[in-house]
Amino acid sequence: MGVHELAGKPAPRSILANISGLISAYYSNKPDASDSAQKVVFGTSGHRGSSFRNSFNEGHILAISQAIFEYRKSKKINGPLFMGMDTHALSKAALATAIEVFAAQRVTVMIQKNLRYTPTPVISHAILTYNRGRKRGFADGVVITPSHNPPEDGGFKYNPPEGGPADPETTRVIEERANEILSQGLENIRRLPFEKALKTDAIHEYDYVTPYVEDLRSVIDMEAVSKAGLRIGVDPLGGASVDFWDVIAERYELSLDVVNRIVDPTFSFMTVDKDGKIRMDCSSPYAMAGLIRLKDNFDIAFGNDTDVDRHGIVTKLAGLMNPNHYLSAAIQYLFRNRPGWRRDAAVGKTLVSTSMIDRVAAGLGRRLCEMPVGFKWFVDGLIDGSYGFGGEESAGASFLRRDGTVWTTDKDGIIMDLLACEILAKTGKDPALVYRELEERFGKSFYVRLDVAATPDQRAVIKKLSPDMVTVKELAGEPIVAVLTRAPGNNADIGGLKVVAANGWFAARPSGTEDINKIYLESFLGEDHLRMLEIEAMEIVNSAYKAAGIQ
Repeated sequence: MGVHELAGKPAPRSILANISGLISAYYSNKPDASDSAQKVVFGTSGHRGSSFRNSFNEGHILAISQAIFEYRKSKKINGPLFMGMDTHALSKAALATAIEVFAAQRVTVMIQKNLRYTPTPVISHAILTYNRGRKRGFADGVVITPSHNPPEDGGFKYNPPEGGPADPETTRVIEERANEILSQGLENIRRLPFEKALKTDAIHEYDYVTPYVEDLRSVIDMEAVSKAGLRIGVDPLGGASVDFWDVIAERYELSLDVVNRIVDPTFSFMTVDKDGKIRMDCSSPYAMAGLIRLKDNFDIAFGNDTDVDRHGIVTKLAGLMNPNHYLSAAIQYLFRNRPGWRRDAAVGKTLVSTSMIDRVAAGLGRRLCEMPVGFKWFVDGLIDGSYGFGGEESAGASFLRRDGTVWTTDKDGIIMDLLACEILAKTGKDPALVYRELEERFGKSFYVRLDVAATPDQRAVIKKLSPDMVTVKELAGEPIVAVLTRAPGNNADIGGLKVVAANGWFAARPSGTEDINKIYLESFLGEDHLRMLEIEAMEIVNSAYKAAGIQ
């Protein structure tokens, strides 16, 4: 896919979402339970869709909320439900619907004061903090967000008492029950009118900001960051972190400038992403063009997506750091500067993240755990401290407190931002320089992800690829050392294929939300080798299509 002519430029009015129409469709359009495109589908992180496509409407949220209530009851989860939302237009509508159902069922729900916004990691932090030391009466949570997706989208995800994304079995139960409720015409769902629901003793306003901000010193050396006197720039990209940065700056005496405080459901202030859409992707140089232009005004700067589970680090040396580069630099720094962590604490990564992480982990003498895509696979290891760090190539990560105990079990963009400040404050090095030193030691990585247009049938073929479909013995001139359809870290199905040689690899997996197959490629031998990897990867993919009778 090429670069759109609007990429990196201010969004023109012609592409802004029709918010009034979006909200109207949320309430007026009724999903067809017999249409697979309109069913509840929990992907790697909850149900996502748009009211314009009849895939995120009031009916979906009524059904999901009822299914979550029933799931909680079946598991005897009777503590509070911590619920937050981001700044997408559909998030507020979905929050209101969920409150109507949960209040009618007498579920104790904690919402941000004045119906303000709550980042994904803050919900995880609240759940884990509440549950610490408890034997019963556990809390869980709901986060209403489609992450960095365009303004027309909505998302709804459930976090069980472990605080992170629900495991596949939990989401299967909720998804199947929600679709059953939809197919039955939403019968027997109890709900209260929104204003009445807010006045019940089930719904409680809660200060999510203060406990999280106060606790940051347990995971980041905030004293060192404060003493360094760094000039820090922040762009919330119109997202849920907007209410947090001033409090953080005041509490820890930081010289921090929020460069954009606008919250607008059209996200009209954004620069356009690579494909011509508005997307709050803090890992995209096109979406982050505004902050990148300001890089020389600050010692370090960063942005986050709308639910704040992703990070984008902007430095004077590199501009916007490649997510894989920052993950590698963060791992190198953390495992050398966290003496309170277990000596056997492992490095966790998704199997489509850079192999630079493999080399860094080996250099640190740390065990590497390679997982399928989805942060849910890191939850258990972060809870028990056996993973020091878990990260995804899509700019999402979390790590342990300084004493080696769990911080969050969902991705936390805020601590990844502040870690960049800590690295600069304590080493005097731009995080991009830390990565360049890794390149000097371990070699230079050439990495790319290709989004290849695909029909539903072609996506299904890629999801079901098997090792025996790879008949060649070499990959781009090197012997193949592994053909993977299950993750080495936990033997879970990766929903695709990864082929590995000594200095290069490729992986193929379908998107869960778009009509594309994602092809990941990495070489440590150069751009020519990367092109060879691409050619051979596409040959394997096309052979799989042909074998399935699809052209």
